[in-house]
Amino acid sequence: METVKKETWLSRAVKRYFIDALGSMAKGLFATLLVGTIIGAVAMLLGMALPAEGAQLTFWQKTLAAITKFLNAVAGVAKNNYVVGAAIGIAIAQGMKASPLVLFSAAVTGAIGYCAGVGDKAISFVASEVSVTAGPIGAYFAAIIGVELGQLVAGKTKVDILVVPLVSILTGGLVGYLLGAPLALFIKWLAHVIGLATAMAPVPMGIIVAVLVGWILTAPISSAAICAMIFSESIISTLDPQTAHGLMLAAGAATVGCCCQMVGFAVASFRENRWGGLVSQGIGTSMLQVPNIMRHPAIIIPPTLAAVILGPISTTVLPMFNTGINAGMGTCGLVGQIGTYITMLGMEGENWLTVTLKVLALHIVLPALIAFGASELMRKLKWIKQGDQLLD
Repeated sequence: METVKKETWLSRAVKRYFIDALGSMAKGLFATLLVGTIIGAVAMLLGMALPAEGAQLTFWQKTLAAITKFLNAVAGVAKNNYVVGAAIGIAIAQGMKASPLVLFSAAVTGAIGYCAGVGDKAISFVASEVSVTAGPIGAYFAAIIGVELGQLVAGKTKVDILVVPLVSILTGGLVGYLLGAPLALFIKWLAHVIGLATAMAPVPMGIIVAVLVGWILTAPISSAAICAMIFSESIISTLDPQTAHGLMLAAGAATVGCCCQMVGFAVASFRENRWGGLVSQGIGTSMLQVPNIMRHPAIIIPPTLAAVILGPISTTVLPMFNTGINAGMGTCGLVGQIGTYITMLGMEGENWLTVTLKVLALHIVLPALIAFGASELMRKLKWIKQGDQLLD
């Protein structure tokens, strides 16, 4: 009986903190950092159509310049550290079903946790004083503590309007402040290890990163949130050129691994799910297959095989690069592809044609062919049966 109780408590904790909270955190990232990045990319493209600075502008060029300026301003606010941290805090509180006062207070704790870090002289959560921030993981811990302790006092006093925000903000903020420096340094260290390892051993790292991030994407855990932490542009900017190059290469492999899962499952299960399944998994999420994977584990082999083959190709023969949250999105809403274009078009030797060909090959066509071929072979061997991948 004791074993059952322990497992029940553990499963609840995993669901609350690693599925609900982490999954909701990704929504806060989507609504700010991700959208801001896309808007900034559109502004960049529009800006390329404008003449050199100082040239006489026509009416339409002035209009385009005004639109570009507006989009850049919006993107700047959406990607602001305090805004992103606040959105993550609110998203986590919402995912944990916090009461209103606790939920609104999470905006402050999330912002503190996100911006906290270490500067040249001391720990701080003032953006201008911090060189390395804890980012999403700092917001995650600060928001969780603020929510849990805020919920403990919510509804217990007649002055909740004061007590609940004070408890939530001060406790969550303190945790964010104290954990900011060690978390920031840990994430930077982890990113450095991944980047250096990928630069020095691209084949095994291509396999490892593609497979693991692909599995995380399919599992009920947010690969986008994890990639936003490790492949952050702010961390990349602090690394030496070789390590930064390796980390962006690892992010490209992560995108490929995610695409292999999404496109792979969409194509491999086409017999059961037809066009609806193709769309819902191909540009939605392969997470829909989790119940089927639990019942029939063999069905994860085809998309994983695609990641094993294409991961190292994306780090060697056809190098792919990405950064941040985009690396963990795969083909979901084509965000992984947008991020790939944004990253690679700013790199020497890349152009629209080469990037497009590599994206089509490694993100869509080859994952589909490999996963479908492996799936059909496994069906003939009776390792996968008709209906094993049927979605509700």
